[in-house]
Amino acid sequence: MPQPSSYVPDRPEPILVVTTGGTIDKVYFDASSEFAVGESVVGEVLRQAQVRRPFELLAVLRKDSLELSDADRTRICAAIEARPERRVLITHGTDGMVATGKALKGLANKTIVLTGALQPAAFQRSDAEFNIGCAVGALQCLPSGVYIAMNGRVFDIDNVVKNLAQNRFEALEA
Repeated sequence: MPQPSSYVPDRPEPILVVTTGGTIDKVYFDASSEFAVGESVVGEVLRQAQVRRPFELLAVLRKDSLELSDADRTRICAAIEARPERRVLITHGTDGMVATGKALKGLANKTIVLTGALQPAAFQRSDAEFNIGCAVGALQCLPSGVYIAMNGRVFDIDNVVKNLAQNRFEALEA
């Protein structure tokens, strides 16, 4: 299988993992019967999966994506732009994922993959671990640009929408 042009077997390029909150990191509080965004689980998921590519975690936000503002998206962009890593994985809430992805399009020479979960990672039947794994794989193979990796599919940010009725991501063009 051909390797991406940046592939160096003895010195893998590091991944920057940016956490912003969203369902993937939600925890359930029994006393109030509500969910809240907790500490990010992505680092533990990557360690348990024995990911051998070096990665660094950068917590930028801990918000539900429905609460994200343009200022929050600017903050995410600035945090990524200030970093040297060219490969960036972002965990994000699914409802605001496309808007944040479009805000990131101006960042040059970076491959950015956003992912999240439709069920919190703490739940037994969550899609979180699968989505994170898919995103890590996609991140290593894709050229510069912004993408969403959800439920075994990878979408270019300009060709994706969240289908709220079906609770899944779909390509705009079939």
